Order: sequence, then C-alpha cells, then structure tokens
Amino acid sequence: MERDPSLDALLNLHGQVYVIDDASGVWVGFVVRRVAATVDRPHGLDYSLTMHRRDGERLVGFDNAHPVRSSAGPGGRTGGRDHKHRLKTVRLYEYRDAASLLADFWDEVFSVCREMGKIGRAHV
Repeated sequence: MERDPSLDALLNLHGQVYVIDDASGVWVGFVVRRVAATVDRPHGLDYSLTMHRRDGERLVGFDNAHPVRSSAGPGGRTGGRDHKHRLKTVRLYEYRDAASLLADFWDEVFSVCREMGKIGRAHV
C-alpha cells in the first residue's frame, strides 16, 4: 500500500480542540491514532473527528469506533466501521484517504453551522 501524503496532517490533529463559535460554544475535536491494519481498520487508523455543542451534544462525527448497520429494520446488514454522524443520523462512510476525510468532515461542519446560522456563506 502506498503511503498517504496527507496522513501526517491528520495525525497531527490528535488531541486538538477548536472553538467554532464562541457565543454558542460550538467546538470540534480530533482523536486520531495509528493502529495495526485489520479487516475492520484496513487503513491502520482509529479516528474520531467530532463537532459538539457547548453541552457536549454531538452534531457531526466521522469515526470508526463501532460497526454500523447498512440498512434499517430487522434484516439490516451490519456494514463497515467507517461512518459519519450528522445530527441524529448515522451513515456508512467510505474512507479514501486522510485528505478526503478532513475535507468531508469540514464540509459537514460548515453545512451544520450554516443550518444553525453560525456562519454565512462568505466564511466558508
């Protein structure tokens, strides 16, 4: 497997917390660790990129902490571990590389911020 040149940027975010909006207390946090590549984590990463309200409620999250059902209902199959949370929904996420993960995460953060009225289009 070829080395992902954007991986160092992602790994350097581990432990970082950034306030997105002081007034409402919206913030983002990053947990990113190298792990042995496995069937569940073929990219060799354990990650959680999240956006929260001041009270801790998660608004956006991209992680691979647990398997996700690929469809609803009793016959729903359990899919992969990479997934994204957006407000109250959870969907499978196809991890491609570190740069795409970061871009997809920030796209969701800015989208939710716009919906909340926290940023205008000019800030994106």
